[in-house]
Amino acid sequence: MAETKTPAKRSDDAVLPSVARHPRAGAQVARAKAWGGLGGFLLVAAVSLRAGAPLPDALLRALMAGAFGYVAAWACAVAVWRHLVVAELRAVRRHRAEAAARRAAAARRADA
Repeated sequence: MAETKTPAKRSDDAVLPSVARHPRAGAQVARAKAWGGLGGFLLVAAVSLRAGAPLPDALLRALMAGAFGYVAAWACAVAVWRHLVVAELRAVRRHRAEAAARRAAAARRADA
């Protein structure tokens, strides 16, 4: 059965910003995880095999490095996107405040 995500809410039912619900962040975080896991695996496999480690040992090390790269890339991507989401919210608020100020100024000019 598919699990649905419920949005994070405050007590007054306001939806809080979330990296998981951001339109671009989810895809970017998934892409970072994939590249982190693949990069860690390939790097450690190449280094281990070049150093002369037996194939099973090299693959086990590469598998562990791939898991570490996956988690590290996920943590970094989420940290970056948290900052980007906050910056986007600030920009939207600033844009709305400027638009409201322009409308108020236009209304004052129309009344005068």
